[in-house]
Amino acid sequence: MDEWITFAQEAQTLPWVRASAVVLVSVLLAKSVDVLMSRFLVRLTLRTNTDLDDKLVQLLHRPIFVSVILVGLHIALKILAWSPSVEGVLVALIQTAAVFVWTGAGFRLTSTTLTGLSRLADRVTWLEARTLPLFDNLSKIVVFGLAVYCFLIAWDLDLSAWLASAGIMGIAVGFAAKDTLANLFGGLFVIMDAPYKIGDFINLDSGERGRVIKIGLRSTRLLTRDDVEITLPNAHIASAKVVNESGGPHEKTRVAIQVGVAYGCDIDRAREVLMAAAQSVVYVVRDPAPRVRFVEMGDSALIFLVQGWIEEPALRGSCVDELNTAIYKALGQAGIEIPFPQRVVHVAQPPTASS
Repeated sequence: MDEWITFAQEAQTLPWVRASAVVLVSVLLAKSVDVLMSRFLVRLTLRTNTDLDDKLVQLLHRPIFVSVILVGLHIALKILAWSPSVEGVLVALIQTAAVFVWTGAGFRLTSTTLTGLSRLADRVTWLEARTLPLFDNLSKIVVFGLAVYCFLIAWDLDLSAWLASAGIMGIAVGFAAKDTLANLFGGLFVIMDAPYKIGDFINLDSGERGRVIKIGLRSTRLLTRDDVEITLPNAHIASAKVVNESGGPHEKTRVAIQVGVAYGCDIDRAREVLMAAAQSVVYVVRDPAPRVRFVEMGDSALIFLVQGWIEEPALRGSCVDELNTAIYKALGQAGIEIPFPQRVVHVAQPPTASS
């Protein structure tokens, strides 16, 4: 019995034994924390209506488990009391491992959190599906920057030289890539302001018209009706006048055709014929219903405006073709004349020379 007591007393004085005991305790503690999270916290998250907290708890398992073990290793190194140089390198390695573990976890946690919040449009108004890529990229940049900072701190590197170099490099890059930076900032403004979204038909004051097929940080791509893809720098779009034909409460848009009939015709009859022609076109929807307006008494004709709604802007060209054809045939069958401008030219005779 006395020998066992003596062995226990000697073991308490051995650094390796105490360090091993600390590592063993840290492993057991990490396992206990993991079991607590998997049982207690998971039960609490099941009571909520969203699955966001469930995903966050699952993502926190591994980094917390590893962090508790790394803390035990750090304490064990202090107990072993090695030389300052060796201990400093080993502590830096432990801290570096913690930085890598939490950097990966930070990427996953921020992405999962932002994705979950984007689905709560009724409560989180600043984060939507269209702005999710922007905030996701910004969060990853912040996490990466913090990871680099913690890595430099762990290895006790002088930050002043790095910051000075970064400042000089930033100025050089700013002058060399000012157009690229302008496009990047233009892309941020486009994503934040959302003047259009993927699938919208837009018109620019420079003449481009097409469906938006991609919105990037540097450029926006349009697909025209000729199936030609146009790439526009975001800096150009940010300073241009953008007409979004798909904007508003719905994607329906209105087509208007101006028609002139001869003076002296029955305007009520002309209105009925034009309305019937608009209703016969398959591209014109019934809700809202087409309309016919008597808008002007022109120089040579009574001007009517035939208005009809189409399902999407891509159908504008086909609808205009069908509507013009139907109007021309209907007026011809009804015997209503479509006048054309006429001018009477009087030719004055030159004065005769006096005899």
